[in-house]
Amino acid sequence: MTVAAVAAIGTRTSVSGLALAGVDVLVAEDPDAVRQAWRTLPRTVGLVILTAEAAEALGGAATAPSPSQPLTVVMPG
Repeated sequence: MTVAAVAAIGTRTSVSGLALAGVDVLVAEDPDAVRQAWRTLPRTVGLVILTAEAAEALGGAATAPSPSQPLTVVMPG
């Protein structure tokens, strides 16, 4: 059985606490950093938690369901 990893992308203050739950935290303080973090997600990631700002930086394509990318959820703002 393969276990998918969980990652979070957003500002340090918004996502750092998720590391305590075993989430791979990718700190991204601006839209360019968010897009870079998204592009470099390991293939083992099955779920990505995004801050509202990170989701906005990625646009709708990143958060739309697709079998070719991980499932995404957006944290309430």
